[in-house]
Amino acid sequence: MTRKSSSVTIRDVARHAAVSVATVSRFINRTAPVSQEVAERIQQVMLDLNYKPHVAARQLATRRTLTVGLVIHNMHTDFFAPLLSGIEAVVSENQYNLLVATYDYKTHHHRPLPIGPHNTDGLLSYADCLNEEQLTDLCRVKFPVVLIHRTAPPQLRVPFVTVENKAATYKLISHLIETHGRRSIIFLRGPHEQEDSRWREQGYRDALEEHGISFNPDLMLCGEFNRHGAYTALKKFLARRHPPFDAIFSGDDDAAIGVYKALREAGLRIPEDVSVVGFDDARLSTFLNPPLTTVRAPTQLVGQTAASILFDLLQERTVETCTLLSTEIVLRRSCGCTYENPGEPFQDVVR
Repeated sequence: MTRKSSSVTIRDVARHAAVSVATVSRFINRTAPVSQEVAERIQQVMLDLNYKPHVAARQLATRRTLTVGLVIHNMHTDFFAPLLSGIEAVVSENQYNLLVATYDYKTHHHRPLPIGPHNTDGLLSYADCLNEEQLTDLCRVKFPVVLIHRTAPPQLRVPFVTVENKAATYKLISHLIETHGRRSIIFLRGPHEQEDSRWREQGYRDALEEHGISFNPDLMLCGEFNRHGAYTALKKFLARRHPPFDAIFSGDDDAAIGVYKALREAGLRIPEDVSVVGFDDARLSTFLNPPLTTVRAPTQLVGQTAASILFDLLQERTVETCTLLSTEIVLRRSCGCTYENPGEPFQDVVR
């Protein structure tokens, strides 16, 4: 049961963590190192007991680490390079250090957060790396957190930065239908729990409905926002008896690489037989053959904006809870166009 922080002492923390008071003091004040296992145990007890060291004492003991953290699922795709670049620029400008950890509560639920109040002054969390309980714990101890590519739980006032997904996907699917006559369009989902994927799917469904095309669940595949997942899903689809299709929304640009490979192995030409479109406008998009029609998302700006908001929180400035950045369509040859046209930006004002 959570206790009020005013009634919790450092002795309580030491007793629950099965360590000495001196060890807890060393952990809080950074006067000497403690092991990773002990640090994680003390940190979890502090969260459970809602224990906050006295502010003045922390300042006297140089509690500030001059480090902020970033938690991401992995670094296996090209998507994260511009995101990290944007974050790092702001962190360096503020003369802080950046600590990056890969963590996913679904697979790492048995161990505490590698980054948090015990080793950073604030945290950036990508998508669904942290669950609602973990976010609630961090908010309870007033630890600064900014979410990237996900909205905050309704009961928590946690600022978040994301991009417009729905309107741009709607426009891209409409382009396939109106300009290229495509009507049987495969949609490759990203991870089911990820908000970007859900908003893109809504844009896809809205475009089909607007153009009088019935939704076909057999054309929904799980690409997981990566080339290997997309390749495997499409290979399995092509290997069985399947409905006809003439276009593929690959979910994102990394997944498009897997889509290209599976289609070529099946002897299908892009865009003559199948139009392919993506999302993000990753650096590799123009180097694919043919160059990929996609949605340009301001990924580097997302990182810059999220980091700037975090430093505003560290300075106790007022910040906006929701920051929604616009996206734009980039037309290239993979959809069937013979020219490149950056198009117009799309801003969806309702989340």
